This record gives sequence, structure tokens and C-alpha cells, in this order.
Amino acid sequence: MPENISRTADNISIADAAQLLREGRLVAFPTETVYGLGADASNVEAVKGIFRAKGRPADHPLIVHIPESAKLSDWAENIPEVAYILAEHFWPGPLAMILPKKTTVPLEVTGGQNTVALRIPNHPIALKLLQAFGGGIAAPSANRYCRISPTTAQHVLEELGNAVDLILDGGACSVGVESTIIDLTSSPPRLLRPGHISYQELEAVLQSPVAVPEILSGTPSIDPGSPRAPGMMALHYAPETKTWLCSSETIGIIAKQLQLSNQHLGLLRYRTLIPDSPNITQLTLPEQPDTYAQGLYAALRQLDELQLDILLIERPPLIEAWRAVNDRLNKAATLIE
Repeated sequence: MPENISRTADNISIADAAQLLREGRLVAFPTETVYGLGADASNVEAVKGIFRAKGRPADHPLIVHIPESAKLSDWAENIPEVAYILAEHFWPGPLAMILPKKTTVPLEVTGGQNTVALRIPNHPIALKLLQAFGGGIAAPSANRYCRISPTTAQHVLEELGNAVDLILDGGACSVGVESTIIDLTSSPPRLLRPGHISYQELEAVLQSPVAVPEILSGTPSIDPGSPRAPGMMALHYAPETKTWLCSSETIGIIAKQLQLSNQHLGLLRYRTLIPDSPNITQLTLPEQPDTYAQGLYAALRQLDELQLDILLIERPPLIEAWRAVNDRLNKAATLIE
């Protein structure tokens, strides 16, 4: 067992993790979405350590995880009432809110912007760590920049190794894709990143509209300039293997053509039946969006590790229930019609 993984995440290891954070060191921890690479959000040098470990550009903002909604005012100012309404309904949970930052929040955390992303994760280990630490923990996903997000402690170890001082092992993440991000500095509030919490759920709580980008598109909509929030790059969540996103109608045809040229393929499907072949490795994910999302990153990692020539992914329906999954797949793969 590697020395930097805590298999039990008991009270002793939580205390150790909190102390490491106070010392300016890096701790990876589980959330319900993915594993985060955590540092003391008030410690500029510690935050810079996150960027070094990930190879992440300095103008990409981080999400600050806080222990309770009462701490919102420690990090944000001019907080609208809707922030507290959303917090009451969805925190702890997979929702991050963009708010005007306090002047005391380091620009290194916000990518140089005047806003900050905040959330309370819904995982017992993350919550215990936040309570023990007492402050905000800046934590992007615990993987190399733009690569597949980790949903187990082993994934973190494989990605970052000894660049992390301690990895708290909380098992597999229950949601499996990153949090929904809503920008509360715009009017109406704007969905920046889809996730487990849908925009319809947000609108139902707010009883007002949320601005939402189109989903019937082969490529994600990317804002020019510095990203407003995490996960806004055109390439993200990506395997190292060349990856193609194919429709259910074309994936079988494309797989057959590639077989004829002796390509070794990985195939991630959810519905279409492809005949078994010695040079095809197939994985199947469920047809339900939530359970598909839960297993997506682990399946991509499993196929990516085989060092195949090409990965083919069967594209799910372009409907609202699949918005978060399609967002991740659009950024991880090249669309082949």
C-alpha cells in the first residue's frame, strides 16, 4: 500500500490531512463528483502547488470548498439572496456558485478574475476534512491538466503519484462527473457547466429562468479569453488515446472499417451491439444517464490504459437528461458523423 494513501480515512488520517493543509501541502480527497486535489485556499504558495502538480495554466480558476453556507461571506461579497436559496436546497451537493469575490481572496485561486466559485461537497470524508481544517480548500480534480478526472483514490495515485502528500480514500465517487456550475453574477443566472443538478431543478428552486447554452451541438460553446469557471476548455476530460465520438447509426460502420486496416480499437457503448472481435475491446455502460455518468471516467481510464489505436464512444441522445454526459464527451473526443 503506497504510503500517501489513507485507506480508512478515519479520524486520525482526517486530522493528519488537516494538518498537512495548514502546512501548505497537498491533500487529495473524495467528493461525490470526483476526487479533488486540495490546498489551503488562503495560502498562495499552497495554491500554486496545485497548478504545478496538475500542469494547469495559472489563469484557470479553482473551486473553493467550504464547510457550511455560513462561510459564504468569508469568500464572497455582495451575495445575492438567490445564493442562500440555492445553498439551502442543494448544499451539501454537486453545485458550485460563481459569486463576486472578497478582496482578501487570492487572485491565484480565481485565475485573476474578480469572482470566486464556491461549493460544499456531499461526501462524509470531504465534510469531515473541511470541518477539521476550518477554512476553505481550493480543489480542482486530482488529475493532470485536461486529462480524465479521477473517481477513485487509485486513479489519483496513477495520475499524480508523490506530487500529493496524502490521498484520502473514500471509495468510488457516487456521481462521477464534476459539479454543476451556475454564475450568479449575471442576470439571469447562467449555467456554465452542466452536472448532476439540472438547470430545470435550479429554475424550480429559483422560480425564475436560468440562461442555458444549446445542447444540440457537436462541440461545446467556449467563452473567449480566460475561462470563467473550471472545465470550460474545448479539450478536457480527455484520454491520451485518439478518441472518436460516433452516433449509434455510424459506430458499427466505423468500427468495421477500422478493423479492415488492422486497427486495435476500444469501444465504449451503451446500446448498439457490435460483434466481438480479437482486435476490439468493448465496455458497456448503462442506458440511464446518472448510472452512465457514474461509470464514465473509470471506463475511459480502463480503455485508455490498453494503449489501443483508437477509442470509439457511442454518443448518447442529445436530450436534456444527457446534457452533463454529452458535455464531457464533446470535450474528450472528436465528433465523427
